[in-house]
Amino acid sequence: MRETPASGEVTPKRRPSRRLARFVPLVVLLAILASGLLLGWQRYFTLDYLAETRSSIKTFAHEQGPLAGLLYVLGYAAAVAVAFPATWLLTLAGGFIYGMVLGGLLAAIGASIGASILFWAARTAFGDGLRQRAGGFVARAAKGFENNAFTYMLALRLAPVLPFSVVNVLPALFKVPFATYVAATLIGIIPGALVYASIGQGLEAVLVEVARSGRAVGIADLVTPGLTLGLAGLALLAVAPTVYTLIRRRNTPPDQAKQNQAK
Repeated sequence: MRETPASGEVTPKRRPSRRLARFVPLVVLLAILASGLLLGWQRYFTLDYLAETRSSIKTFAHEQGPLAGLLYVLGYAAAVAVAFPATWLLTLAGGFIYGMVLGGLLAAIGASIGASILFWAARTAFGDGLRQRAGGFVARAAKGFENNAFTYMLALRLAPVLPFSVVNVLPALFKVPFATYVAATLIGIIPGALVYASIGQGLEAVLVEVARSGRAVGIADLVTPGLTLGLAGLALLAVAPTVYTLIRRRNTPPDQAKQNQAK
C-alpha cells in the first residue's frame, strides 16, 4: 500500500529541480559569452575596428540621438553581464563618441547595470551554498566584508587591483545587499569611466592620422597628452583607497578602532 505524506509535510520531489533552476541565469550568461566568442564578436572589440568604423559610428550617434545613447548603454550592460573581454574599449568608444563627461557617465551606467546582472546571477547560483560551507578565515573575512559592504565595495571599484569581472562576482559570495552593491558600483565606477572616456575623447586625432597612413593602430599611437593625463588619473585612483583608509583611521576614536579590530 502506498504511503501518503502527513498533513503539513513537504515532499522533497521538487527540490532537485529547484537546485538546478538557480543555475539557469548564470548558464544563460555563459552560453551568450561562449556563443559570442565562437561567432568571433571579439573582432569588434579592437582599436582597428573602431578606426575603420569611426565615421559611421559618429554619424549614427548624431542622427539617432538618445536612441543611440540607449543602445550604447544596453550594449555595454550586455557585454559586462556576460564578462566579455576588452569591455574597456567600449568606455574609450563612449568618450570618442560623446566626450569625456557624457561618454563616461553612459559607460558607468551601462557597466553598473551589467555588473548588477552578473552579481545577481552569481549570487543566485552560488552565494548561499558557499556561505553555508565557509568556515574559519573565509567566514571571518565574509563577516568583515558584510559589516562594511559599501566601504569595501567602493574601495574595490576605485582601485583597479582585481579584474573588473572578478569584482563583479566576488561580493556575490557574501551577504551584500543588492542596493548597496549597485550604489557602490555606480559611484566607484564613475571616476575610472571618466578617465578612460577622457582618453577616448583624444582618440579622434589619433584615428584620423592612422586612417590616413593606412596602417594598424599601435600602442605608440596612443601616447598622447590625453593618455598621459588618463594614466595619471588611474594612478590616483589606485592610491585613493589607501588614502581613504588612512583618513578614516585618523578620524576614528581609539575605542571604536579597538572594537573594529576585535570584530
